[in-house]
Amino acid sequence: MTRALIVVDVQNDFCEGGSLAVQGGARVAADIAALLAARQEQSAAAPHYPYVVATRDHHIDPGEHWSSNPDFVDTWPVHCEVGTSGEEFHPNLMPRTFDAVFLKGRHSAAYSGFEGQSDDGTLLAEWLRTHHVAAVDVCGIATDHCVRATALDAVSAGFRTRVLTSLCAGVAPTTTRAALREMEEAGVRLD
Repeated sequence: MTRALIVVDVQNDFCEGGSLAVQGGARVAADIAALLAARQEQSAAAPHYPYVVATRDHHIDPGEHWSSNPDFVDTWPVHCEVGTSGEEFHPNLMPRTFDAVFLKGRHSAAYSGFEGQSDDGTLLAEWLRTHHVAAVDVCGIATDHCVRATALDAVSAGFRTRVLTSLCAGVAPTTTRAALREMEEAGVRLD
């Protein structure tokens, strides 16, 4: 069974020092980079991923998703704005050996990587199916928002889905626990 790794939103604005920082984001970036380096070196200890893809928030004007008075539930401070350094991958995420990058949220909130498109307009689910991927591992930021939405959409799209919890960072303990419960109940395997 072909398995792909989906790296969700490991961007400057979601790591320490960013406009919507998640504690542990920079560590997650470095830990994912170590996994990617082991894959590149074809280390026997590294999981076998024929494909690694990434998602990025890519906001131009996401409407009410941005707010000067955010409630941190449905509205958020300005983040991952196109053309800013906040939108870029975190520098700890090296090497960036991605087979494709899916940009999401130009004009909407777009929490799930499955709402993203590659440079040629291909949606994530379509790209995975074209490459005969049947299972996905999901990691990144934030466990309780974009990782959650991506994993739930992966299961809904028919992919065997696992979340690599040690390679994720959540916004808050309460919402992270609730997200993990919801994913597990939906059939997502937690590792």
